[in-house]
Amino acid sequence: MSTVSIAAIAVNSLASEVQANTVDLGNEDDVQQLVDVGAIEGGVNVLIVGSDTRIDQLATPGDDTDGARNDVTMLMHISQDHQNVSVISFPRDTMIDMPECTDQGDGEVKPAQDYQQLNTALGKGGLPCVVSAVEQITGLTIPYAGVIAFDGVAAMTSVVGGVDVCVSQAINDPYSQLSLSAGVHTLSGTEALAFLRTREGVGDGSDLARISSQQVYLSALVRKLLSSDTLTNPVTLYGIARSALTNMQFSTQLASVDSMVSIAKALQGVQLDKVAFLRYPVAGDPDDPNRVVVNEADSEILNLALANDTPLDLSQVATADSATSADGTDDVPATDPATDPAADPAADPAATATPDAGGATVLPDSFTGQTAAEVTCSVGN
Repeated sequence: MSTVSIAAIAVNSLASEVQANTVDLGNEDDVQQLVDVGAIEGGVNVLIVGSDTRIDQLATPGDDTDGARNDVTMLMHISQDHQNVSVISFPRDTMIDMPECTDQGDGEVKPAQDYQQLNTALGKGGLPCVVSAVEQITGLTIPYAGVIAFDGVAAMTSVVGGVDVCVSQAINDPYSQLSLSAGVHTLSGTEALAFLRTREGVGDGSDLARISSQQVYLSALVRKLLSSDTLTNPVTLYGIARSALTNMQFSTQLASVDSMVSIAKALQGVQLDKVAFLRYPVAGDPDDPNRVVVNEADSEILNLALANDTPLDLSQVATADSATSADGTDDVPATDPATDPAADPAADPAATATPDAGGATVLPDSFTGQTAAEVTCSVGN
């Protein structure tokens, strides 16, 4: 009876808080309306955006960056049978044709623009513009989305009790003020935030290296959540939900306790090797060595697999240059595929994916990423 009473109070509290912090994406008319709190039916696409706004947020001394950018843009796709999860990270420096979108602040329609950096979408018109950009890149419909800033990341990593992260080489980054020796560290709060933000401290110092390092952290987080009683502990779950609600902005369809619970239930029973973390395929921008563009050949493979809800086989995929296996036996690429020109599938048969015996799409080795089952270590710069 006590548990039921606490749950009822918690749901009422969360429901009132979440409705006050929502944004309409403008693409939600056809989303199913939930009647009960069972597992959501069918596949799910959720976009999580990490904002770098410094307004009322944790920041390093002397850091006075203006505005807000979507420096982290991740799409989570849950398969229709709820057996596979793909988390796709989009490099912030990807040059794209930005679609028309409506500013969530003043309702102004922002015109489409050619050759724009992906991480400017949030500043252009808020969360709806980021969603529109990723929908255009992938061809998917994304009805669920949320934005989290620095304080939220620090708070939520503390709620789960920290995450054990392996570091194969020392990381010393004066920009994010992160200093870690080689070995395993339990990271939470501001230290976890610094690890997720650091670029100069990992790999080749690029955003691509940071994505790989973030995948090391997220894989460890998934392993912790699925191997502990976190998902069955109402106190911990309530703490996570409350931390999210007080530190995130949600799309209208996600801003519901029922929606959150139903999506969470869809993840129950997913195996670690069925949770894939991938970087969206990009290639070097021929017009700017500091930027990247979409790798058309590889992106077509990934977009088609996601649209058709085909499982992804990462057996041929290598970790990027800022991650290596925990035992050091995996080969790490000497160069990042993103620095090479996009492959022409007609000229390179290996650039096309093939289905495996189980019907999964076997991604070629031009992709980078890992599954949650792979224990990897971040590589210092």
